Amino acid sequence: MSYDVIIVGAGPGGIFAAYELTKENDGLSVAVFDAGHALEKRICPIDGDKIKSCINCKTCSIMSGFGGAGAFSDGKYNITNDFGGSLHEHIGKQKAIELMTYVDEINMKYGGKGTKIYSTAGTQLKKICLQNKLNLLDAKVRHLGTDKNSVVLKNLYDLLKDKVSFYFDTPVMDVKSIGNGFSVVTQDDKFTCKQCIISVGRSGSNWMEKLCKKLKIPTKSNRVDIGARVELPAEIFSTLTDELYESKIVYRTEKFEDYVRTFCMNPNGIVVNENTNGIVTVNGHSYDDASYKTKNTNFALLVSKHFSEPFKDSNGYAESIARLSNMLGGGVIVQRFGDLMRGRRSTEKRIEENTTIPTLAATPGDLSLVLPKRILDGIIEMIYALDKVAPGTANDDTLLYGVEVKFYNMEVSIDDNLETKLKGLYVIGDGSGVTHSLSHASASGIFVARRILSQR
Repeated sequence: MSYDVIIVGAGPGGIFAAYELTKENDGLSVAVFDAGHALEKRICPIDGDKIKSCINCKTCSIMSGFGGAGAFSDGKYNITNDFGGSLHEHIGKQKAIELMTYVDEINMKYGGKGTKIYSTAGTQLKKICLQNKLNLLDAKVRHLGTDKNSVVLKNLYDLLKDKVSFYFDTPVMDVKSIGNGFSVVTQDDKFTCKQCIISVGRSGSNWMEKLCKKLKIPTKSNRVDIGARVELPAEIFSTLTDELYESKIVYRTEKFEDYVRTFCMNPNGIVVNENTNGIVTVNGHSYDDASYKTKNTNFALLVSKHFSEPFKDSNGYAESIARLSNMLGGGVIVQRFGDLMRGRRSTEKRIEENTTIPTLAATPGDLSLVLPKRILDGIIEMIYALDKVAPGTANDDTLLYGVEVKFYNMEVSIDDNLETKLKGLYVIGDGSGVTHSLSHASASGIFVARRILSQR
């Protein structure tokens, strides 16, 4: 079959590109392909009772399918250029903020109404952080919650399903340049299009790298973030979370001058497993509905690593660390901060006696046997720094889950229209290596859709 536009990937970038392309119903034919399931079929088998750890499903419902890896996240849309990617370097800072604001308006229109938007503007917490060698980044953040995020996605799908041809459980094997368009090859069929948008997310990093090599599209190595997820009583971080909800705090370590940052903060949330290319890592969720809230808050502490020549495989380095964790713990490892500082592994008995009750059934162990010393030292330094603005962070009973890894695609060479050297082939979202967030990925989809519409 032939379409005007084919979108590879049904994550935020793909969804918002499809939304904008079909908003005016002007007869443009659009198809979206995804290796994962439709939203209603995205069910992770881990129930915490009979199945407590990842069973390596053929297609991971947490990472793939309609909504992408963000479908079961806590739905935080950060409206800022200070973090979340470098989209503004391509399209301009003002345009990036305008598009992220437009995405927020769409989310409100299709189910997000009533959710709260937080802002760092005018907060005294920035001064307190600076006084303790911490930098609180500026941002506005809309928190949908995992529950409201699912409602928004369902409403968007209901809107799009009669306008767009969706192909779920249909991995794209290849994309070929043919004449004035492209051929999109699946296991059973071949489709053609005039223009192609690739939005495969972080989980599609290996696929994207192979495609770029085949099409001779230049790429460059990106950074990788490695660390652990912290879980502690919600009261300890309430000063920050009550006012800001999501606080992005950066610390420069004294020992190595590495940058450590907080990421994906989930007040009253839960810690969850995440599966990327068969590797089990850790993540966090939180809900808007009060009935789903817990007594704990969790967030990631990540150390960013940039590698120079001759080493280029930053994701491979991070994967090897995550695999080591899986080898020792059969999945995610959990350790009390007090045990870590005493140089001993946590045991089931110590976890059972802990005052902070874990929200994820992880294997008690020793993260010092998994994380490189430089990264672990940075995490420990950051915990003590945070303890000055949120006393109690460095308590013995604070829990650390590992490992948490944020795999970033190598950065694909695209111009200021987010177009590759092959005219009509666009790469957007986290799969481009340019965006690293729901809001930036969504905005990139809107941007490219408008670019395509302007050429008609």
